[in-house]
Amino acid sequence: MPDVYVAAGSNVEPERHLALATEELERAFPGVRFSRWYRNAAVGFEGEDFINFVAGFTTELPAREVRARLQQIEALCGRTPGAPRWAPRTMDLDILLYGDQVSDEPGLRLPRPDLLKRAYMLGPLAELAPEVRHPTEGLTIGELWERFDRAAHPLIPVPAATRRRSDRRRPPGSDR
Repeated sequence: MPDVYVAAGSNVEPERHLALATEELERAFPGVRFSRWYRNAAVGFEGEDFINFVAGFTTELPAREVRARLQQIEALCGRTPGAPRWAPRTMDLDILLYGDQVSDEPGLRLPRPDLLKRAYMLGPLAELAPEVRHPTEGLTIGELWERFDRAAHPLIPVPAATRRRSDRRRPPGSDR
C-alpha cells in the first residue's frame, strides 16, 4: 500500500475548519498521522494568514479515489467547487505524494508540482516523513527541507492550546 501525504490549509476560521478536516481524515483514513500546525502568510493574494499541516496515511485506494474523498472533506468544510485558486478558503486539501507515483494527469499531478516551492507544504512534510524520497528529485524530504530557504518563507508553529482533536493522536514528544 502506498504512503500518501496530504497538505491541509485554511484561512477562513482555520482552527474550526482544520479541526473538522482532521476528524474527517481520521474517519476516511484510519491510522492517519499529522504534523504540527503552522501559521504562514497567504501566498499569491492579500488575505488572512493560513494555518497548515500535513497528514500522512497508507491506503489501498487509487489516487483518484483519494482525491475524491479529499474533495468531499473540503465540501464538508464549506469549500465550493470551482472556488478561485488565489483566494481565501475554508479548506484546501492537496495530495503532495502518493507513494512514488509520478503523474501529469489534469487534476492529479504527482508529486505536487509546488511542493518544493512552498514552505507550508515541505516543512510539515519533512517533520512527518523526513526519510521519504521525493520520486523525481532523488533526495529525501528531509534533505530538500534542509536546502530550502526557510528565512524567506517563515512558518510559525501554532500553540497546541489553539488546536483541537488532532492533538490527541499525536505521538508523545512530537510538539517540541
